[in-house]
Amino acid sequence: MNEVFADLHVHIGRSEKGKPIKITAAKSLNFANIAKECVEKKGIQIVGIIDCGSPYVIEDIEKFLSQGDAYEIPDGGIIYKDKVCIILGSEIETSEINDEGNTGSAHNLCYFPKLADIKAFSHEMRNHIKNITLSSQRADISAYELIDIVEKYHGILIPAHCFTPHKSFYGNCTSSLKRIFKEKYDKILAIELGLSSDTFLADKISELEEKAFLTNSDAHSLPRIAREYNKMQLESISFKEFLKALKGEDGRKILSNYGLDPKLGKYHRTYCEVCHKRIPGMAPVTKCNTCDSRNITMGVYDRIEMIKDKQDTQSPKGRPDYIYQIPLTFIPGVGEKTIHKLLDHFGTEMTILHKLSNDDIEAVVGKKIANNIISARDGKSHIVEGGGGVYGKVE
Repeated sequence: MNEVFADLHVHIGRSEKGKPIKITAAKSLNFANIAKECVEKKGIQIVGIIDCGSPYVIEDIEKFLSQGDAYEIPDGGIIYKDKVCIILGSEIETSEINDEGNTGSAHNLCYFPKLADIKAFSHEMRNHIKNITLSSQRADISAYELIDIVEKYHGILIPAHCFTPHKSFYGNCTSSLKRIFKEKYDKILAIELGLSSDTFLADKISELEEKAFLTNSDAHSLPRIAREYNKMQLESISFKEFLKALKGEDGRKILSNYGLDPKLGKYHRTYCEVCHKRIPGMAPVTKCNTCDSRNITMGVYDRIEMIKDKQDTQSPKGRPDYIYQIPLTFIPGVGEKTIHKLLDHFGTEMTILHKLSNDDIEAVVGKKIANNIISARDGKSHIVEGGGGVYGKVE
């Protein structure tokens, strides 16, 4: 068995011909550049690219495969330079009826083993999405209906950033995933926690006890890849092995989730849209303590406190450890030049974050920055909470 790092939520900003895919993502985020970034800088061995349903991206994938450094494997996935497995995915926004009977919407991560599978999925989804070329487009079906289409093409569906106030199931659609998926709930193998939550918060909801948790970057730029990631125990890197890890089969498993302290997430606490400030106080905060306005963006922490049905935070037996990991880009004093310097000396970000001593780092970037990196790695940094779309800060 091997230990591998996996980030399963990375966006594409533009196709190689400059066609827009994810409008809010960097232009440098294309299929080939993501593969290279994972191999050369990040040290990620499985990457899920979740805009592969776009016909423009499919065209790029076919070109990528024709160039000789990458190939599809029978167990699913595209292997690049024998170092990273690319899992082809599509993020779909579904139309939901929320607990109050109003219209809501949620994002779903749909993963497929083969290029032929996602091409067929993309072709069928043209019937439900107005612009199939763009990322995360609204479909005219619910997740309950979508999961059947995904399975028709040998894929799996994982609810994305489950607790964020916009475009997520718990955030703005429901207090129960079972209500959404009904008798198909057992087909949901995992959920994605999102940047503003963690295992300890999510395990306050009893219906999630048997679901695997994933921590992914939701990267909108190359440097953001692997700001959250998972460590898995696998025999090899493939879609089939990834699926076994989610199910905990044959010794395959998720060993640990590496994620931001949720205080760093940009939706951790409730935010007043009138006063333009985070609202302090004991959760759940449902109105502004300054102007009494209910024009708020509900924080993930507050939302979970509102819908939880467990008072303790005890995780079920076998739940992987959640390890707080502050990416280099969040650490004070660590700018682009410093990161390049570290990468030139030590290879990948995974090596820097997991293997190096203080002395190793200090020899390259000096004592002050080395201390900041080690303090962040050891969870000793002070954090100002994020909210309302603004990330928290390390001080």
